[in-house]
Amino acid sequence: GIQFLVENELLKWTPDDIAQFLYKGEGLNKTAIGDYLGERDEFNIKVLHAFVDLHEFTDLNLVQALRQFLWSFRLPGEAQKIDRMMEAFAQRYCLCNPGVFQSTVSDTCYVLSFAIIMLNTSLHNPNVRDKPSVERFISMNRGINDGGDLPEELLRGLSALFYAGGSCRVIFFFFQNLYDSIKNEPFKIPEDDGNDLTHTFFNPDREGWLLKLG
Repeated sequence: GIQFLVENELLKWTPDDIAQFLYKGEGLNKTAIGDYLGERDEFNIKVLHAFVDLHEFTDLNLVQALRQFLWSFRLPGEAQKIDRMMEAFAQRYCLCNPGVFQSTVSDTCYVLSFAIIMLNTSLHNPNVRDKPSVERFISMNRGINDGGDLPEELLRGLSALFYAGGSCRVIFFFFQNLYDSIKNEPFKIPEDDGNDLTHTFFNPDREGWLLKLG
C-alpha cells in the first residue's frame, strides 16, 4: 500500500503527504484508512492529526462535525484506536470553534463525542435490546464538563433552541435534540466489509464504559 507508493516515489514519506493521500481517498478502502489512522505508532499518530486538520469544522455543531469526520474513513472497532481518533477530532473541533467548550483542554468535547458514538451504537444495533432513553442519556453525561454541566453557549449552539425556563430546561432540550438527531438519522458510514458503526463497541464487557460519567 503506502510503503509501495513511497518506494516507487509516488508518495512522500511525510505525515502531511500521506494524510492528503488518505483524505482524498480515491479508490481507497475506508476500513484500511481507519485502521491505519488508529495505530499507536508515533508516525501514524502524526498522520492522524494531519488528516484531522484537513477537515473544516468551523460553525458546525458537534453532531454535524462528527458526521463529516466519520464519512472520511471507517471507524475501527478497537477501543484504543477509537480513543485516539476521538481525541484528535476533539482537539480539531475545539480549535475550529474556540469558546464552545469551557475547558482549556478538549476533554469535554472528547467525552461527549464518545458518548454520541455510543448512543448511535445503542440505538441502532439490533442486538441491543435495552435502548437508552433520553433521560438515561442525560444522566450518563451529567457532570462531564469538569464536574459541572455543559456551558450555556454550547447548549444553545447545538440545540438551536432559544433560552427559556432556566438552565435545566436548556440542558434537557439540548440532549433531547441531540438524542433525536442520532435516533432519527444514524451515522452514515462508508461500506467496505459489511460491518458498520452500529456494531462498533457492541461488546457485553464494555457496556458500562460511560457509566462513570453519571
